[in-house]
Parts: sequence; C-alpha cells; structure tokens
Amino acid sequence: MKQKTSPEYVQTSLAASLTLGFKSGSFHRNAKLKGLNLLLHYEEGCLGKCHFCGLSKTRLEGSKGKTFIRVDWPLYSLKEIIEKTKGKEQIHRVCISMITHPKALEDTIYVIKEFKEKTDLFISVLITPTLIRDREALMAMKQAGADRVGIAIDAATPELFDRLRGKGVEGPHQWNHYWDVVRMSAEVFGEFYTGIHLIVGLGETEKEMVETIQKGQDMGAYTHLFSFFPEKGSPMQNHPSPPLDHYRRIQLARWIINEGLGSISQMKFDGQGKLVDFGTNITPLIEMGEPFMTSGCPGRNGKVACNRPYGNERPSGPIRNFPFMPESEDIEEIKRQLEIK
Repeated sequence: MKQKTSPEYVQTSLAASLTLGFKSGSFHRNAKLKGLNLLLHYEEGCLGKCHFCGLSKTRLEGSKGKTFIRVDWPLYSLKEIIEKTKGKEQIHRVCISMITHPKALEDTIYVIKEFKEKTDLFISVLITPTLIRDREALMAMKQAGADRVGIAIDAATPELFDRLRGKGVEGPHQWNHYWDVVRMSAEVFGEFYTGIHLIVGLGETEKEMVETIQKGQDMGAYTHLFSFFPEKGSPMQNHPSPPLDHYRRIQLARWIINEGLGSISQMKFDGQGKLVDFGTNITPLIEMGEPFMTSGCPGRNGKVACNRPYGNERPSGPIRNFPFMPESEDIEEIKRQLEIK
C-alpha cells in the first residue's frame, strides 16, 4: 500500500478539519477559523528534536505524532482540502508549515503552486530555516505564490534556543542561522511580510522576550506570539504555562512595538527582568482588547487571519490568545489578570 505522505497528503489542524467539514463539532463561543493551517507529513516524521514540540524525535514512545500545538492534526489528501476550501468565505489564508525533512522545501513549493492555481487564498509559509541556505529558496516560494513567511524562532534567547532546539538536544537548528534567514526573508518578501514566532514561558525573563520582539521589529519582522502549553509526551510535559499576568504584559509590549507606538527603549524592567513600566498609557490599549487577540498573518480585510482558535489553551479557559475581539467581560477579566483596578 502506498504511504500517505506529502505533497499529495498533508495534515490539518483540528480547527481546520472542523471548518472544512471533515469532522463534526462546534467552536467554543462560536469562534470562526479564518486561516487554514497545514502541516507537511512524512513517515519518518520531523528530524528536529525540539524539547517542547509535539513533532519532536525526543517525544516519548507511544505519543509520537499524536498532537502538535495542543491538538490533533488529521491527515487528508491535498486535493480534497483544496476542494473543501471552495465556497468557504470565512477562510482568508492558508499557511503551509514545513518540517525538518529533506523533501520539505521541494514539497512546500508544490503545495504553494497548487493553492495559487486552484484557490484565491493568500498563502503563507512557516519555513524551516535549517533547510534554507540562500535567497533562491525564498525566491522560489515567492514566485510560486506565497506572499508571507513565518519563522518559528520560539525561544527568546540564544542560550534557551541552543538548550531546547540545538546542541543541547543534539538538534540541527542554529540561532544565528535562523536570524540570518529572518533578514533574508525581509529582503525577499519585503519589510513586515515576515513574521517570527515566539513562545512565552520557556524560561526567559520578560525583558529577554521584549528584547527579542524588538530585535524582530528592527529587522522588519512582526512577532506572532504563543503561550507555552505542555505537549503530553514531550520532555517538557511537566513544564508549566506562564502566569497570566506575565503573558498579558508581553502581549501589551508586543502590541506597542509592532504597532509602532513605542519601543523597548522607553520601557522599564525590575531586577528580575519583570516589565514594570511600558513608557506609555496602557489603559486605552487594554480597553480596546485587540492586543490580546491572536497575532498572525492578515487576511483580505487586513485583520489577523491566522487566528488559531484555542491553540494555546483549552476552550474552558482562561483564553490567552483571543480568536475573536474580547468582549467587555473579557476585558474585565484581563484587568484582573493584570491586577489593574
């Protein structure tokens, strides 16, 4: 029997599977998925060994490939997925996620072309920098039809990156090379058509996280923020999610920096690296609610399309990345989380 592997087959997030009608179910609070997340799939799996990842080679036996970013990723044919997207007006964008595998670059370009030729969706690629050695690979993806790329740096410091993704786990990824690819991507796709993924709660201080958000901004890359959620079976399955007040402060800092409302130079941190002064009035930012929504690539209306409903937490809450505009009750809860009267 022929193996179901990419590029003919790809995995989708559970949210995408529900939205496209492959599975039945509903979303908590009627959240609407606006970005279709796809993941390349190979029998060998991902060759990375990132300690916090559900795809990692370091995942405990019996749990490999079970979940990724908290949820199941069922496997479907690419042809079926493309057919199912037709007529789904709520879907604005598709994001094709590479994994660390020798065929991933070639297959990603194939999948981009299929979506470009057969749909009207915007196309993002979550690239694996370890497989990108020059601008030509990025140019090929752009020419195939991708308009944006994301780069999952994840860890906010070189020490954490090395310990959790690189030499510390005998993994292939290198901090400096990842940032070299961020720089190249901003040149090829244009300023702020590249996004970096950062995971809050891997062991960094708030100051270190904000410094890395600012580093991305200075290179022409927005930050797409995630809150650490322990993947069952991963080496970090017992590592806690970051405290809510901690995550809310980083969300506000990201918004201020990415929206050009300020920079780290005006912010103040205490001796433990905790953010104690944003350098601007945060009250109207909290009241508007948008800083606490999922950050990701935009859709047809200019608003975030990659809203990943409940990818950072269980639907029962508390919600960390809101997949919709927070309501007044949500704002009051956020204030309590930030200990603001």
